[in-house]
Amino acid sequence: MRHRSIVTRMRAMLGQLAALALLAFAPQVQAQPIANPVATFAGLDKITGRITRFDVYIGETVLFGALELTPRACYNRAATETQRTSAFLEVDQRSLNGASKRIFTGWMFADSPALHAIDHAIYDVWLIECKTSTDVPPPEARQ
Repeated sequence: MRHRSIVTRMRAMLGQLAALALLAFAPQVQAQPIANPVATFAGLDKITGRITRFDVYIGETVLFGALELTPRACYNRAATETQRTSAFLEVDQRSLNGASKRIFTGWMFADSPALHAIDHAIYDVWLIECKTSTDVPPPEARQ
């Protein structure tokens, strides 16, 4: 009788070990990034020392000093995942005669602002967050 209960417990433990082994070697599923319609940036004017925080809709171009910023995508992850906020951004510099020159195209990461920073003598711009909404009216509502 005692022998049977030991065998039964051993079988149950082997079943649990097999299940744990399957979980340990199962491929890890990564959550898809969440696309957001608004990117929040901070900008530093190195001349005045003033930092400005501003929201920009994806696809909208805004002027920060002499820089034209156009975010093309802004992603973050679900709250249950490791946070990774990133935005794809195009930055043009306006000259005094109105001509624009592309000075940056690429990804910015909120958790590593210096990784892909805009290299400009007067302005620094970095990504703060991606959001689903803002108090700023959409571009078509401002016209």
